[in-house]
Amino acid sequence: MLHHHGEHSHAASPHRHTHTHGAHRHTHGVVDPSLITAQRGLWAIKWSLLGLLATALVQIGVVWLSGSVALLADTIHNVADAGTALPLWVAFALARWRPSRRFSYGYGRVEDLAGAAIVLIIVLSALGAGYESINRLWHPQPVAYLWAVMAASVIGFLGNEAVAVLRIKVGREIGSAALVADGYHARVDGFTSLAVLGGAVGVWLGYPLADPLIGLLITAVIGTIVWTSSQAVLTRLLDGVDPEVIDEITQAAQHAPGVQDVTDVRARWSGHQLYAEVNIAVDAALSVQEAHEVAKEMRHRLLHQVRYLANATVHVDPVHASGERYHQIAEHTHDDLPPHAH
Repeated sequence: MLHHHGEHSHAASPHRHTHTHGAHRHTHGVVDPSLITAQRGLWAIKWSLLGLLATALVQIGVVWLSGSVALLADTIHNVADAGTALPLWVAFALARWRPSRRFSYGYGRVEDLAGAAIVLIIVLSALGAGYESINRLWHPQPVAYLWAVMAASVIGFLGNEAVAVLRIKVGREIGSAALVADGYHARVDGFTSLAVLGGAVGVWLGYPLADPLIGLLITAVIGTIVWTSSQAVLTRLLDGVDPEVIDEITQAAQHAPGVQDVTDVRARWSGHQLYAEVNIAVDAALSVQEAHEVAKEMRHRLLHQVRYLANATVHVDPVHASGERYHQIAEHTHDDLPPHAH
């Protein structure tokens, strides 16, 4: 059997090779792609943070003037949203660090931990908004400056939607699940800001409880965000990937010249970088050098065709003994150890 890692080094390390396809000549690794994506992520986080802070500051002023608990709930959540940018900022900053002997895979996993921190921040914001809304139901207070509350609601919607568009766009470009999830989170927050407008209209029409009821509605919406976001984050932390990713890797490997079978495919995310391990079968008559060339070309195709793939380890087997089941070692004993298998 033959393990092949190819000319590409780990994605967080610089790597470079040049090749030609007819008249098409191109070079990999002139600029480290992990640095480009980290810089792009930091850019998106910086501007979304500024946008959410500006929106929250306007809303804080209106909450102070009006006493609207619905707007307070929305403001608490927008402040929390701004806070979610901080763990993402740390994660993308660390993603620019080179791997070390202790962290030989780099620091991409910090981005997944940032996703968990984001979920925790959202939970705390939901608890705060819910508490204030319930308290106002039991202790009603008049809402003043309804026109300002309505204006702040619209501003909240526009600010969140602008942040959502930016985060989702950049997150998809660089393959960051945390950034995309945070973008959809901001989009839902925009609609909860519009709900504040409904509460203000209700108060204006003579229904004072409309304001705290809208606050509770916003709390419920935040709860649904917690559920969906936590699922995505937990999947990444447990090395889960969409089955379509495995299918894409398998199909790309099967069409490489010299590959007679693809028996095992594994993949996992580390932040916004994808890593794969692939077992392929080749003609048993091939020399080690020839099998190496097959693996090299297959890996090259994977890096071109599978989006966000940073590195792939290729395991080469003869076609008559391909797959992990042929690598298992039967039960045996040695060194006074109890019977065991590998």
